[in-house]
Amino acid sequence: MDILTQLKKQAEQVEVLDLRNEKTSVEYEANQLKTCTVAETRGTAVRVIRKGRLGFAASTDSQALDKLSANALESAAYGDEAPFSFPAQQPAQSVQTYDPAVAELPIPRLVEIGREILDLILPVEAQARVNISLERSLVSADIRNHTGLEVSFQTSPLSIGVEIDLIQGDDVLILYDQLGTTVWDKDYKDFARRLVEKLKMARTVTTIQPGRMPVLFAPNGVLALALPLSVGLNGKEVYKGTSPMIGKAGEKLFDDKVTIVDDGTLDGKFASASYDDEGMPHRRNALVEGGVLKGFIYDLKTAAQSGTASTGNASRGLFNPPEPSFTNFLIQPGQTALKDILKGIDHGIVVEDLLGIGQGNIISGAFSNPLALAFKVEKGEIVGRVKDLSIAGNVYELLKDVGAVSRETQWVYNTFNAPYVLIPEMNVAGKS
Repeated sequence: MDILTQLKKQAEQVEVLDLRNEKTSVEYEANQLKTCTVAETRGTAVRVIRKGRLGFAASTDSQALDKLSANALESAAYGDEAPFSFPAQQPAQSVQTYDPAVAELPIPRLVEIGREILDLILPVEAQARVNISLERSLVSADIRNHTGLEVSFQTSPLSIGVEIDLIQGDDVLILYDQLGTTVWDKDYKDFARRLVEKLKMARTVTTIQPGRMPVLFAPNGVLALALPLSVGLNGKEVYKGTSPMIGKAGEKLFDDKVTIVDDGTLDGKFASASYDDEGMPHRRNALVEGGVLKGFIYDLKTAAQSGTASTGNASRGLFNPPEPSFTNFLIQPGQTALKDILKGIDHGIVVEDLLGIGQGNIISGAFSNPLALAFKVEKGEIVGRVKDLSIAGNVYELLKDVGAVSRETQWVYNTFNAPYVLIPEMNVAGKS
């Protein structure tokens, strides 16, 4: 008997997820091809609501569905109260997340792409040690529940990550960037070309006197600002009472130039799909608009706990029940060209990458990080790389006064898109 039909006889509400993930990986280490692997995972996860309590179980054994059902029902006896209902079928926007050109990429082509990237980097810096990770997957999910909801989606994520290590005496330079897409990108080497340009600029090492100065966060560096915000905008933290933004919807918390959006409907992006992992339609959620807090992200459970509706932000793995999670996190572009922002800086730095992002008291908005890669700006020009610097601040204070936001944006780590953000004055610490 079908597991959904079986469980409907024993629980008030039932949800069944069938998940399949076939992953092909190619790894280069220190300029040499290291490994090529193929792995496949299939499994079923079940949630039930029985006598008002939530049960969960999952298994990769397709022959043990009776045991899976029993485990789900048993866990419900001790599960959390479930103040929500699994959704009925709803219409959703069509989103392109599958491309045969990606899904059918063979190992020899992935190996070739790795070599193409090496050929971009090594002629520029023969002493560099380059590590490349290429991963192509085919993911399919089917969600059904007792209401008759049936949602299926298929994605073909391709991720290419490149790390460049250059060690010269006591000077250690590490550069990293990543491409993530679910549809074929003919400009798939552009991110590697950006790395090469950073590598060239980093050859010139200069110094800067620590102190208070303008700090321009490049898109990778903007992660230091975005990470605390993503925690504070999560409905789970709102329900727990830990978000600094609780009760402030409708208030102006940041500079007019700050607009933040969560959007799971963008074609070709890693976190996009027509539906979330509970079968709720994905949508565009405006969270901060012109500095004004508009709302938070929720899944079904945290929405019910908070007295609101799901925003279509449930995310899960096979062995983890859903939780609210961002899809594509976007800090919206501004009105100023990057070159014009740079021209307005007489003496300051550009923060490209930070060490230890995520450490410290994130929930409060505070961060303190050494800089992995930063450049000095003098009279509107980038004049060289600066070392041994660190920055600290609180995002909720810094984003009240934003000098400029660039028109240009970049994707960072597959699901984050950001412009360059200028903070007019910050304390930069380091060696004199």
